[in-house]
Amino acid sequence: MGMLKGEVMKFRSKMSFAALAVVLVAGIAIAQPHGGPHGGDFFGGPMLGMFADYLDLSDAQQAQIKQIIAKEQPALEPLFQQEMQSHEQMMQLIQSVSFDEAKAQAIATQGAQVHAQLEVQHARIASEAYQVLTADQKTKLAQFMAKRQQRFEQHMQEQGAHSDQAPN
Repeated sequence: MGMLKGEVMKFRSKMSFAALAVVLVAGIAIAQPHGGPHGGDFFGGPMLGMFADYLDLSDAQQAQIKQIIAKEQPALEPLFQQEMQSHEQMMQLIQSVSFDEAKAQAIATQGAQVHAQLEVQHARIASEAYQVLTADQKTKLAQFMAKRQQRFEQHMQEQGAHSDQAPN
């Protein structure tokens, strides 16, 4: 049960970030994909385009959000590269003949620092993009996130019920 509680806390932290990132997602959907490891499918995918439609962003809002993203893109690129390098280093360590726990800890620590920097950048962009929204769009976004949170909590309760059952 302690493991489940820890997972819930991690996910709630990610959900609070996700609430900010949804606005970013709407903006990224209308921005040009940058083609890096997080480009194409992630930044320009059809799911993300749905947010621009869902919030019914005007052409002016889309242009403003696109400018915000373009302004911040140069700061994101090196972080994406560093995150990818940490992942590759960890995969190499996993596949090596012997496991070096100290090296794994160093890679994980470095990766966590880069991830934290990315989250701060995303939050900054999302915050700027959020200011572009009208009051009605902000309300609509809040309702969307509340429904999403409710579905997650229901899912976690169902998972908790399944993990509490003893195996046969």
